[in-house]
Amino acid sequence: MTTGPHVLAMVLAGGAGKRLMPLTADRAKPAVPFGGSYRLIDFVLSNLINAGMRRVCVLTQYKSHSLDRHVTTTWRMPTLLGDYVTPVPAQQRLGPRWYTGSADAIFQSLNLVYDEEPDYVVIFGADHVYRMDPMQMIEAHIAGGAGVTVAGIRMVKAQASRFGVIEAAPDGRKITRFVEKPISPPTIPGDDENCYVSMGNYIFSTDVLLEALRVDAADPSSIHDMGTNIIPILTAGGLAQVYDFNSNFVPGETERDHGYWRDVGSLDSYHDAHMDLVSVHPIFNLYNRRWPILTNLPSLPPAKFVEGGNAHESMVGAGTVISGAHVRTSVVSSSVTIGTGAYVEGSVIMPGVRIGRDAVVRRAILDKNVVIPDGAQVGVDLEHDRGLYTVSDAGVVALGKGVTAER
Repeated sequence: MTTGPHVLAMVLAGGAGKRLMPLTADRAKPAVPFGGSYRLIDFVLSNLINAGMRRVCVLTQYKSHSLDRHVTTTWRMPTLLGDYVTPVPAQQRLGPRWYTGSADAIFQSLNLVYDEEPDYVVIFGADHVYRMDPMQMIEAHIAGGAGVTVAGIRMVKAQASRFGVIEAAPDGRKITRFVEKPISPPTIPGDDENCYVSMGNYIFSTDVLLEALRVDAADPSSIHDMGTNIIPILTAGGLAQVYDFNSNFVPGETERDHGYWRDVGSLDSYHDAHMDLVSVHPIFNLYNRRWPILTNLPSLPPAKFVEGGNAHESMVGAGTVISGAHVRTSVVSSSVTIGTGAYVEGSVIMPGVRIGRDAVVRRAILDKNVVIPDGAQVGVDLEHDRGLYTVSDAGVVALGKGVTAER
C-alpha cells in the first residue's frame, strides 16, 4: 500500500483528431495504432502505471468504442487494493449535452474526484508519443507549492507558434502568461532561441482545480479549455508554475532519446514519428525494458520471411509474411502479407494489410485491412493519388481502413 500522496489520474481521450483523417474516420485519436504494436493511448497509460499511479480514469467521447474496448481489455489492474484503469464515456451528468472542451470534460466528471478524494489530480493528454515519469513532476509540484504545474518542453521559437506557449518569470518557474498559438511566442528566460511549449500535462492541487473549474463553468464567454481558460485563471492568481520536461529522467533512456516528445496530430507528424523509430540508433527507442510501453498483444506466430523477402531498417510485427518482397525504413504491423516483387519504403503499415505482387508503396500510411492489388502503386505519382486518397502537405499518402487501392 502506498504511503505517498493520494493521486487520481484523469486522461483526456475524447478528441476527434480531424487532422489525422482518414485514420480517425472510425476511431478516436487516442485509439489510432502506433509503432506496429500499440495505440497512442498506451504511451500515457504506460507512463502513469510505470510511475506507480494505479487509479486512472480515461475520459472518452468521440467514436470511443475501440478505445473503450482497448482500455478495458488491456489495462486490467489488480483490484485487491482498489487499483483501476477505467474508461469513462461522456455521462451527461449535468444535462443533455456533450463535452464542449477539455475543462468541461473534467467539470462534468467531478464525481470521479469527489468519490476518490485525492490530494492531487493528474490531468494528461492521450495522444502524444513520449516517456515521462509523472511522479517526478508531482514532487516538483509539491516542492513549488503551486496550485497547478504545467509540463513544458523546450522548442525552437520558429516552431512554437503551433502550440500553447508558457511565459515564465525570471526564476524560470512561475508562469506569468499562457498564450495559445501566439504569432510571436515568448521565450525562456535566459534563452532567446527557445520557448516553453505546453505538453498538455497538468498536476493540480485538488482544491485549486475545483475552484478554477467552478469559476470557468460560470463564465458564458469561456470555451472551457484547459489551456485557453483554466491555466490563465490560475496564472492571474499567481498559482501556476512550469515543469521543465528536460529535467525528467526515466530508467533505461539514452542520451539520444532523452526529452523526446512528439505531437502526432497530423498525418505528417504521425509519419515522422514512425520514421524516428526505425534507424539503427533510433531517436525514440521502443526497446527500453526498464520503462516499457505496455499493451495487449495478440497470440500470433513470429514474422516470416520467404522467397528472399527482406526488411532493412524496419520494424515488422508478429504474424506478418514477407514473401520475395523488399521493405525499407518502414513500420509493418501484425498479420500483414507482402507479395513477391513488392517494394515498400518509408511507410506505416497497420494490421491486416495485404500488399500484392509487384506493388509499390512509398511514403504511405495504410490503415487496417487495406488491400494493395498486384502491380498497384501508392505514393509514386502524387497527382494521381490526390484524386483517390488523402495526401498530406509533405506528400504522405494515407488510405483509410479497409480501402482497396486502384491498380
